[in-house]
Amino acid sequence: METAEILFFVLASLTILSGLLTVTTKNPVYSILYLIITFFSISGHYVLLNAQFLAVVNIIVYAGAIMVLFLFVVMLMNLNKEDKNFSKPFIILSGTIVSILFFALTVGIFLKSDIKENNQTLLAKSDIGLTESIGTALYSDYVIPFELASILFMGAMIGAVLLSKRTEDLHVKD
Repeated sequence: METAEILFFVLASLTILSGLLTVTTKNPVYSILYLIITFFSISGHYVLLNAQFLAVVNIIVYAGAIMVLFLFVVMLMNLNKEDKNFSKPFIILSGTIVSILFFALTVGIFLKSDIKENNQTLLAKSDIGLTESIGTALYSDYVIPFELASILFMGAMIGAVLLSKRTEDLHVKD
């Protein structure tokens, strides 16, 4: 076995284990910490695929910003108390149904994909995922969607600022 294969299996087992611990842990803070480990191991998979830029973005955006946001929400909502809205059998049944559907979807995707053709494509293009190739694609082939997304994000930021202002600040006083 090659070093890359061994590293893949180690990262894959770490991803699966921390993902399972994320779902099964009762303490929400520990669940978030296991999810951060899952994001780091997925970033390791990106590095193995020669997509260093995606690995760094995954760590900064997901493991950094979004997980800090989740942690603050959990701490503010005090989710440690027991929720009595749903019965335990309903939660187990709905979780089982959703898990079976996702498993069936994953098996369907694997059956439809051609792994040999995908591997040959990856070997032919060894610069996939590098910053230069991503930047070239964004600013040549996808420049209009990229600019439209930036306008959408700017509008969302302005809307968030306006929504966060108090209502007295927005109305003119008589």
